Amino acid sequence: MDIILIPGLWLTAQSWDDVIPVLRDAGHTPHPLTLPGVGTPESDVGLAEWVDAVVAEIDRVNGPVILVGHSGGGNVAWAATEQRADRVRRVVFVDTTPPPPGADISEFPVVDGVIPFPGWDYFDADDTADLDEQMRARTAPLTASVPRRVPTDAVAMAGTERHRVPVTMLMGSMDEETFRQVVAAWNDFAAEFAAIDDAEIVRLGTGHWPQFSAPTELARRIIEAVR
Repeated sequence: MDIILIPGLWLTAQSWDDVIPVLRDAGHTPHPLTLPGVGTPESDVGLAEWVDAVVAEIDRVNGPVILVGHSGGGNVAWAATEQRADRVRRVVFVDTTPPPPGADISEFPVVDGVIPFPGWDYFDADDTADLDEQMRARTAPLTASVPRRVPTDAVAMAGTERHRVPVTMLMGSMDEETFRQVVAAWNDFAAEFAAIDDAEIVRLGTGHWPQFSAPTELARRIIEAVR
């Protein structure tokens, strides 16, 4: 199966390097992406261009695909699924949830027209608890700036075809019962989740970046979802 790997903010195709060998050993063909404008000077690239890049990759691949979206990459995966629901066999969200139309990712400080990686200490302790100092030192150089518009652009999705595509959510700390309780209070996110015909929630037991802290386990769970 062709598996398109969509990184979250500040990450490139290289962030999937430790996941890819396990997927290949299981007989799959990974397609890790670096999205437009990542690591470049100020540009007018927005979330729509990121979605277009994923749609173009779907069109380039011959046959059905699996989309894997980490963190903010989940917004990109879900919007691309709406445009190519007939080609996407399953969407795997890595520590994120399907966004409703109009949602954005988040807001971060802009420096010289781009959003640089703010450093591991910027994030909640629970998200980074499984990243020790050695891993932080190894992975921080793998990050790159993102275009200033991307995190705050609203995700555009016209239609509801995406809801027919099966979804697997690989959550860092939340199990299914906890997630369902939490999402019920998230208004439009709750309605979006409820509209999905087939959704499963799997607890990874990791922080927010399992491709770094637990790549073999993440790959194993992706493989299980594909089956």
